[in-house]
Amino acid sequence: MSPQGTAEHYKALVDMGSNGIRFSISDLSPPLARVMPTVYQDRCGISLYDAQHHAGERIPIPQFVIDETVAALLRFKRITEDFKVPTSRVQVVATEATRTALNSDAFREHIENATGWKVDMLAKEEEGRIGAMGVASSFGSIKGLVLDLGGGSIQMTWMISEAGKVKTSPKGAVSFPYGAAALMMRLGEVGIEGHASLRQEMSANFETALQELGVPDTLVKDAEAEGGLTLYLSGGGFRGWGYILMSLHSITPYPIPIINGFRIPKSSFEPNLEEHFSDPDSTFRISARRASQVPAIAFLIRALTQSVPSISYIYFAQGGIREGLLFTSLPPSIRSQHPLTAVTQSHAPPSSACLFHMLTKTIPQSRNPATATDPPAALISPVMLASTTNLLYAHESFPKDIRAAAALRSTTTGLLGNAHGLSHTDRALLALILCERWGGEISPTDEQFLSKSQELVGPRLGWWAKYIGRAAGGIGDLFPAGVVRSEEEDLVGIMASWGVAETKKGREETLDIVVDVQIDGMEEIVNDYRRGMEKVGKKKNWVGGWGLKVRANPEGCEKRE
Repeated sequence: MSPQGTAEHYKALVDMGSNGIRFSISDLSPPLARVMPTVYQDRCGISLYDAQHHAGERIPIPQFVIDETVAALLRFKRITEDFKVPTSRVQVVATEATRTALNSDAFREHIENATGWKVDMLAKEEEGRIGAMGVASSFGSIKGLVLDLGGGSIQMTWMISEAGKVKTSPKGAVSFPYGAAALMMRLGEVGIEGHASLRQEMSANFETALQELGVPDTLVKDAEAEGGLTLYLSGGGFRGWGYILMSLHSITPYPIPIINGFRIPKSSFEPNLEEHFSDPDSTFRISARRASQVPAIAFLIRALTQSVPSISYIYFAQGGIREGLLFTSLPPSIRSQHPLTAVTQSHAPPSSACLFHMLTKTIPQSRNPATATDPPAALISPVMLASTTNLLYAHESFPKDIRAAAALRSTTTGLLGNAHGLSHTDRALLALILCERWGGEISPTDEQFLSKSQELVGPRLGWWAKYIGRAAGGIGDLFPAGVVRSEEEDLVGIMASWGVAETKKGREETLDIVVDVQIDGMEEIVNDYRRGMEKVGKKKNWVGGWGLKVRANPEGCEKRE
């Protein structure tokens, strides 16, 4: 995925946070606007929070820090001019560290005089709301508590986001002075003997905030049914914690080195990381500064879990102020798109609707009567099938030797690597499907990645990914140009159903698929398709000991639409 718009759709943002200043230019042109492709991104390590503290005293932002900030902004201004970003589409925003600075007015005035850019100051509540919108941009849907951890403060609110419609607390977000840098300083001030009272203070404040935010009954009922609330965490401090947990994950090496969409259960959220985390240089994406904040973040998390005891899963989000501002600027029609659909639709073949219909017919739509388990359609969403259809021919131009491998890596370091808003399950599942679509034959260098991706989604989804990938490959072979002629639509019949086969060991549950194509010259391709579907049902092709016997056009099954 690469930006394909023009400068008129570019949006340049400067996010002046407590721990650093972030610069970015994003392309909001259709059809990729929902995933907000980044054209340029950089970060300046100026800590406006640290600059205001010296020898235990609060001081104004020093002149040399102001000069460094202005120099960084002037450099970015030149970059926006080189990218031809319209002046009206450049925005500079500032948060906690600038808002509370003793010389905040003079600091912002100096910036405006030097650059011509006015600094938009976000109020506490607005900072929380925008940060929450950034988290909303990071997933297809959200139901739970959202926390955004900065250097000087942390914001908390609840959120229900579905199809671009975002609901949060009418009170906005509650802000606490427990940012990573601020809490490090506070812990040093109170000393070890004051840790217990500080944790009690934080937990009490978190509990009070939850009451003030008015978590809706629907969210509470869902939490009771699912074993607890879901937490969505954003901000550099939390993301650093997420990368540490990723390095300690039971799946090693963890196959998706992207923090957005990383999910863990509560049981993995609060181990005594101080005992495991001693070498920041050996942990991916952990700077020395972030490593120094681990004790403070661990302290924060213990206070948080003490006040919100009923937690099921924790998701980590890349979205913050930058993503929240961009997402808020998009019209509802774009915000309502699922990120996976948005990022793949530009690759859709000419007859995508018809091919999608065929692919949906390859999986049973009903419960398995033998096991009473949910139908695979409940596991493999229409969005996933539509995205598979869209990318059916995306790797056609690659050499045959690497098509499957390129497809396997496409959602992490390939075609969709920079797509914003995808969960790790979606990335792994789509990669496994596309790999099998091209035959699934990969070199030894990719076998571990395949195995770990299957481990991530689990044996059941891993096998269904194989099955759907094989089914998609057969459809691609039938229509290599992605074109189904109108007169041929009624000549192709595909249908899947549950069945039972009599074997020497007794009755065996089967997945029966009928492929009936009445188009001249297709006989051998259809036979290959049927043989391929039966192969994926062989036990040697099961995943983690899970799979189903597949029968293609078994006796007694007829073509049905």
